[in-house]
Amino acid sequence: MVDKAKIEEAVKLLLEGMGENPDREGLVDTPQRVARMYEEILAGMDEDASVHLSRQFNVEGSDIVLEKDITFYSMCEHHLLPFFGKVHIAYIPEGKVVGLSKLARTVEVYARRLQLQEQMTRQIADAIVENLSPKGVMVVIEAEHTCMTMRGVKKPGSATVTTVTRGEFKTNTKLQRLVMEALH
Repeated sequence: MVDKAKIEEAVKLLLEGMGENPDREGLVDTPQRVARMYEEILAGMDEDASVHLSRQFNVEGSDIVLEKDITFYSMCEHHLLPFFGKVHIAYIPEGKVVGLSKLARTVEVYARRLQLQEQMTRQIADAIVENLSPKGVMVVIEAEHTCMTMRGVKKPGSATVTTVTRGEFKTNTKLQRLVMEALH
């Protein structure tokens, strides 16, 4: 759980450290605004993906389910700057599926915390494996990291792509290609 009082105090110190006056008109309420913002964008810290993935439906067959272009926003744990992009999830059901919105909610659970893209990709795939026991899962994340685009090397538009495969997707490159072709 976010401790808003600590965040407010830290923001005041940060403003002072930048040479700003936290009591000037434009900054007076900034510590409270920043604390509320962090409470919102880090809400996934206290959530469990299994809550969303527990509502399942029985299905026959084992065709690929692909939910693509799930928009997300997250915070890089190295610089506390945003990274954002799209998550694509493919899985091969083993008798049960979840509602498509539940996949998007699962993405939100992991995106709304201090995060690394590589770790988030793995967490989403593992949550689906643990809760649905599918024949296979593939998660692809494409993201822009503001720690690279607005500071440091300053390369706007650059994208980082991470992929995690489990089950049949791990060993079957034909299945991997099929999903990658569907994404473009």
